[in-house]
Amino acid sequence: MPARTKKTRRVAVLADSDTRWKWGALTASRIVSAPPEGPADTAGPSAPGEPGLRLDGYLLRGRATPTPRQLTEVGVRADSLREVTAVEFLHAMAADADGEEPYDVLVLALVGGGVQAMLHGLKRVWRERARRPVVVTGYVGVVYEKLADGLLLRHGADLVLANSRQDAERFRAVYEGVGADASAVTEVALPFLGGTPYAGPNDPYTVVFAAQPSVPAGRADRAYLLERLIRHARLHPEREVLLKLRSRPGEHTTHIEELPYQKLAQKTDLPPNLRLVYGHMGTVLDRTDLLVTVSSTAALEALHRRIPTAVLTDLGVREALGNHHFTGSGCLASWEQLDAGHRPVPDEQWLARQGVAAGGSGGDSPGEGEAYATAFDAARARIAKLLAAPGGLPPLDPYYTAATAPGYLPGILARHHLGPDGAPLPGAPAAGREPGPVRQIVRRAARGAYRHGVQRVAPVIRRMGEL
Repeated sequence: MPARTKKTRRVAVLADSDTRWKWGALTASRIVSAPPEGPADTAGPSAPGEPGLRLDGYLLRGRATPTPRQLTEVGVRADSLREVTAVEFLHAMAADADGEEPYDVLVLALVGGGVQAMLHGLKRVWRERARRPVVVTGYVGVVYEKLADGLLLRHGADLVLANSRQDAERFRAVYEGVGADASAVTEVALPFLGGTPYAGPNDPYTVVFAAQPSVPAGRADRAYLLERLIRHARLHPEREVLLKLRSRPGEHTTHIEELPYQKLAQKTDLPPNLRLVYGHMGTVLDRTDLLVTVSSTAALEALHRRIPTAVLTDLGVREALGNHHFTGSGCLASWEQLDAGHRPVPDEQWLARQGVAAGGSGGDSPGEGEAYATAFDAARARIAKLLAAPGGLPPLDPYYTAATAPGYLPGILARHHLGPDGAPLPGAPAAGREPGPVRQIVRRAARGAYRHGVQRVAPVIRRMGEL
């Protein structure tokens, strides 16, 4: 493949949820566009039609396909955006590779199994092409579970992005430990950090609890957290207390939320200074004086701005909750401590290893904004080198193959209607045409029925089983 001289890079992002679309689109902006001048911000990708980057979005059809409201809330724009099945996406990538100006970069913002399926499918559709895009993947936020499983499912991409120095070291150790090539691991930072640094108490002083769809999962634990939030609001009537929600009932995010806090709150008499809010997390953080969460990535966003941040220990410090990731951070605290006025002070060395604050847009150290901007330089340089490689890029080479994982790989591929060789299975959803009105109605009805079953029917069945 000859070196590219065109000014506009063409990038495709395939995402399977609202959170991953946000991560994928913002990552594309950071690693493909020229580094921004001045302090880092959260403006996101270039606006459609702006020189430097053309971003085409593809939303993988499934249970968590984002709704129009969720896409609006994420606030990331694209030049084009459409919903596809895995097979439809592979057809689109095959057709694009035959065009005059094929994609330069493809970002796979998917769960691990989805990445693995796409790597095998793309390897097949690109097998006779002289050129192909640079394939990039990674994680939306904190990696606190299924480290080896998730990483090996992502192996085979040209770049596997690590959001911090700590993650980069862990990722390389896993790959090297199984004898896989670790050169794709590239250290960057979370692409959505930035925003206005914290400048002191707001009026009124605002406490924000960042809810998570699946942490904790049980009714009793979620009811407990809501009760403690209500108690904090009543103990401090002079404060504004916000429950920041990820999605409205009936919508799904990256993780399934069987028991939304909205439903619990409907049965409770909320104090006047406690409100449920939606919207972009960055906008909410603009007025936050204390961010409280169990283990949300919002904690890293807040720490990056130097907003006081508490990671709750009330339900224990456990891998299942993800708050074990914050051991050593100085942020672990209980509601009892917060009610009494405690404000956690983060450990600077821990922050530096996470790629936040010490190299972020906030704080008092000179050059912090510049440090965050340069966090993506290694990825930009690697992509430029790959695009300039004489003769094009080698075929994709995932660690999992029919030889290394014959009892695991076929099942992963079959979930996306692909056979062991990456070819579409008989009966796979047809590609190459837009669904008709009836088919669209059926899809929406099926998706609604699934969400209704997860959030209403399944909990009832479980409670009946406990009788």
